[in-house]
Amino acid sequence: QVQLVESGGGLVQAGDSLKLSCAASGRTSSTSIMGWFRQAPGKERDFVARINRSGDSTNYSDSVKGRFTISRDNAKNTVYLQMNSLKPEDTAIYYCAAGPAWSTFTSKLGIASWGQGTQVTVSS
Repeated sequence: QVQLVESGGGLVQAGDSLKLSCAASGRTSSTSIMGWFRQAPGKERDFVARINRSGDSTNYSDSVKGRFTISRDNAKNTVYLQMNSLKPEDTAIYYCAAGPAWSTFTSKLGIASWGQGTQVTVSS
């Protein structure tokens, strides 16, 4: 089993940037697809971004495309989410995720391991 621990969340103003980190441990060989989901109060946990094993393919939800960038460093067993031009609507708990397949990663049903979550709050 893979353990995921997020860090880097915080309180920022609209237009600011944050970089989230997710450190993986345990069975890291099984972290084929990694990425991020987010959940705002009273809402569903929704897909944000995904990256494949080698890091040469990425995909984003329409709401963050052009503003967020996902990357991974397999030597450090770490995945990152660079968030620029943050908006109040980005306020949520952000969860790191790992799953076995690209095609199913955008649904929480396709996730094998979750991090504990890190709070991102964007004020206007």
